[in-house]
Amino acid sequence: MKLLVTGGAGFIGANFVRYVRQHHPAVRMIVLDKLTYAGNRANLAGVLSDQVQLVVGDICDATLVEQLMAQVDACVHFAAESHNDNALRDPQPFLESNVIGTYTLLEAARRYDVRFHHVSTDEVYGDLPLATSDTAARKFTPESRYLPSSPYSATKAASDMLVHGWTRSFGVRATLSNCSNNYGPYQHIEKFIPRTITNILAGRRPKLYGTGRNVRDWINTADHSAAIWAILTRGRIGETYLIGANQELDNLTVMQQILEAMGQPHDAFDLVADRPGHDRRYAIDASKLTHELGWHPQMTDFRAGLRQTIQWYQSHEAWWAPQKAAVEAEYAEHQQ
Repeated sequence: MKLLVTGGAGFIGANFVRYVRQHHPAVRMIVLDKLTYAGNRANLAGVLSDQVQLVVGDICDATLVEQLMAQVDACVHFAAESHNDNALRDPQPFLESNVIGTYTLLEAARRYDVRFHHVSTDEVYGDLPLATSDTAARKFTPESRYLPSSPYSATKAASDMLVHGWTRSFGVRATLSNCSNNYGPYQHIEKFIPRTITNILAGRRPKLYGTGRNVRDWINTADHSAAIWAILTRGRIGETYLIGANQELDNLTVMQQILEAMGQPHDAFDLVADRPGHDRRYAIDASKLTHELGWHPQMTDFRAGLRQTIQWYQSHEAWWAPQKAAVEAEYAEHQQ
């Protein structure tokens, strides 16, 4: 098999490339990445070879996309603008990358009959009520109604609809996955967990939006990679699979677990103004993926996964430190 992996120098994409290289070494890959601030050539250090080629380019570049799609058997589409704070400040790049970029890839996949897997987010479903005795069982399923809350999730919802439309109207051999919040190595330090970890390592006080009661269903990125491989190789064409690890935690709890693991007092953080439209709770029902394809998350101890993630950032200061001052300056400008 030869794969085109879009956004393969980003956080989740790079971890997928590494997963495939480790577990399926005969697979060849072309990584297409624009190398914006969130894509980093260093994320593929030690992986690039005759088997894994990096092409620096834009998924909106139809000529380039067609040239690459003509060479591969399948495409796994990670490339996306994904940071909610950035989407609130300037939605236009999200429309271009998430909507026009997905359209461009689908058209090329249609032309060359390439198997296509689209990686999406649970945020397209909006949010759920905070868990009570009556609401704890409510989770997102593949049948849940789309109700995006932000420019980011709205553009991802639009890209999902394009995939469904191109599958039904044009016969594109596509599958789609919506995943919960990922954590692990190589995640950009603008995101909650790595920002908290690197703040502590840099001697800064971590920040927490609102009251910290927003709940996320956390999954280790290695488990996400294994799920995508299962869907790509065994999933039913036209189907949507939800990916989650059944690890619901509110942000305050995650903050305090990081502080504890790093030897800090449980209250050594500052509350800042909440993000507009901040979703309350995400929860994933991954039973379809489990029953049909036999996938199960392996990292089911969140504390252990968090410790591994902290250790990675501790031992890779050269990877994150050059970006730290600029990221915090941007947050400070918006009182975050």
